[in-house]
Amino acid sequence: MKVRELTIADATKVAELEHVLFANDSPWSRDVFVAQFAHPYTFYLGTFDEVDGNETLVGYAGVAMLGPRDDPEFEVHTIGVDPAYQGQGIGRAMMDNLVHTADLMDGPMFLEVRTDNAPAVAMYESYGFIRLAVRKNYYQPSGADAFSMMRHRASERERKSR
Repeated sequence: MKVRELTIADATKVAELEHVLFANDSPWSRDVFVAQFAHPYTFYLGTFDEVDGNETLVGYAGVAMLGPRDDPEFEVHTIGVDPAYQGQGIGRAMMDNLVHTADLMDGPMFLEVRTDNAPAVAMYESYGFIRLAVRKNYYQPSGADAFSMMRHRASERERKSR
């Protein structure tokens, strides 16, 4: 497996996997991913399985930096793993990169996750995310609820652990 930053050339493959993973909840199109990858304050990475020199996208994740550079906040935009590769630590490897980015800049992180996605909720909680609220009918058109979650900035977590 190889993890690397996604480029506009990857947008079609990401959108195809997005449609597999989020078919019932308005998956993002190739054009949305192209715009996200080109934005200067977003960071998207992909995990690829390499067989005989061919790369197959098996996961992707993206985070945006919001606010001023000297006091940023980070929002996880998406994270998804091909169903055939789930449970192998791929989501965790990508999340390691996202939280490392936020920790380097000492910013808190926010995200939304389906309340019925127990594996994802457990993973986020293992990174120190806490549940802030339930957003009713957040995902459309399915109407699924989401937890809004937050991970405190590194400096706050260090102060609390002393």
